[in-house]
Amino acid sequence: MRYLEIRVPSGKRSAVLGILEDEGVDYVASDETSGRGYTAVVRFPLPTRAVEPVLDRLHEAGIDDDASVVVIDAETVLSEQFARLRDQYGRGGKRGARTSRQVLRTKAEELMPVFPIYVAMLLISAVVATAGLLADSPAVVVGSMVIAPLIGPALAANIGIVTGDGNLRSTGFAYQFAGLAVVISASIGIAVLARLAGLEPAGVDIVVATELEERVSPNLLSLAVALGAGVAGILSLTRGFSEAIVGVMIAAALIPPAAAVGITVAWGMYGAALGAAGLVAVNVLSINFAALSTLWIAGYRPQGLFEVAPTRTETYAYAALFAAALLVLAAPLAGVTMLDIHTTQVQSAAEADVAAVLNESEYGEYELETVEVVLDEDYPVRSIDRVLITVSSRDPGVSPALTDRLYRELSEDTEEPLVVEVQFIVADEQRQSSSASASLRAGAGGQLDRRYSGQ
Repeated sequence: MRYLEIRVPSGKRSAVLGILEDEGVDYVASDETSGRGYTAVVRFPLPTRAVEPVLDRLHEAGIDDDASVVVIDAETVLSEQFARLRDQYGRGGKRGARTSRQVLRTKAEELMPVFPIYVAMLLISAVVATAGLLADSPAVVVGSMVIAPLIGPALAANIGIVTGDGNLRSTGFAYQFAGLAVVISASIGIAVLARLAGLEPAGVDIVVATELEERVSPNLLSLAVALGAGVAGILSLTRGFSEAIVGVMIAAALIPPAAAVGITVAWGMYGAALGAAGLVAVNVLSINFAALSTLWIAGYRPQGLFEVAPTRTETYAYAALFAAALLVLAAPLAGVTMLDIHTTQVQSAAEADVAAVLNESEYGEYELETVEVVLDEDYPVRSIDRVLITVSSRDPGVSPALTDRLYRELSEDTEEPLVVEVQFIVADEQRQSSSASASLRAGAGGQLDRRYSGQ
């Protein structure tokens, strides 16, 4: 519930008190003697659901932005009249009731930090996220999400749209774009320094780090995460839940992908950078689209009957823009998702085929170690490069016959051009380790390419 204090302008006292009495509000009025154009100060409690409609009626009576209206939280109200008012508005005194439009706009403004502090926090977040991705450390990456103050701009822009507050809308969008530019630029700088210092992890291919790889070749699950973040962000503001936790979720959808863009640009992997940039764009659009839709469905509108129609048009225009851009940018994500499904199918079929071949009597000396479907490096939309099969036996050497047999078996099941590489390792019975390895590679037509390595 809320407690309101209103300074009533000259000539509006009877109208204001008439509205409060008509609503059944238990109020206290006192004379205002400051001589600044006010005749009275009115104080009264309201259920949360009653704040918006009561303030709208007062606005129509002349209590506009020039008047002084203070809304604060109230712990307890012991009043039979207040109890009747709470029952009238239904669940108005319970936790989770919808926040009024006026309070919502104030909350959105409070979540917008001053710009220098905003930039400083994002710079720190970018450094931590870049270090976490390069070190392949999930804990450090999560830490970068906690630092980033991105929930305010993401929600303020859409609150400004549905309530007709152009300043709040433009400031929210400006903060979002500026914040992402800061993170990407800082990540490029940190990644360049890391590369010059020889801190490149996992060899030449930087994206083999798990925390980085999932950001440069995203699938449709990333879209679901961002949509959920947008809905949860609005619900946290409108229903009185913790914004801090939801803020981490929004940052999770934006900070690591933005840092991934900087890292891949610094390493000259522009295909991977394009994939990460696509993920950033999809997540930004998803968060804004979900937030805007949630606000409109929750019934938030500007004040005044004549302002609804123009704002409805503007809201629909922004929603259509977000949706159209999402459809275009989600196409590569759908391609990656289909590849993931296809890779899983190939993996499952290959494991079954290899097991069946090794169960044949002539190959009984071999044991299956691993089956891996290896993708190429054509980011962001990749394809299957080869199927890597590792088998072991007690005797050194390779078996071209087994390689050719496995290639034919897998090719029949996949019905597509396929490269099969078989690695042979020698099992050490005492140490349970390999002492030597060799591989055969079979491609279309069954040509064998012998490659040996030993320890």
